[in-house]
Amino acid sequence: MANVNIKRIYDPYSKADGYRILIDRLWPRGIKKENAHIDKWLKEVAPSTELRKQFNHQPEKWGHFIPAYLSELNSSSAVKELLSDINSYHTVTLLFAAGDTEHNHALVLQQFVNQHL
Repeated sequence: MANVNIKRIYDPYSKADGYRILIDRLWPRGIKKENAHIDKWLKEVAPSTELRKQFNHQPEKWGHFIPAYLSELNSSSAVKELLSDINSYHTVTLLFAAGDTEHNHALVLQQFVNQHL
């Protein structure tokens, strides 16, 4: 089974990251594509624009965000693609740009993926 990590895209690149997938719908500010060290950009697994704007990285909305995002993931065709990618590599790192490392979609997606592998 693959080892699925999460990491801010602003953190230094490491070969230990393995296959790197950007999971944000929007390209991260200040990151040049040629310096991003990403193997794939799978924006379709990110929260919908509507959900992202509702949550707006406000920790008090975290309890509402999680079930809403899980509902989106359960009906997303991109999840199959993500799981297939993860099963093809020993180590996969899901990259996100959010500054809050305790309340972000990458945490939810990592747990979701681990439950479905």
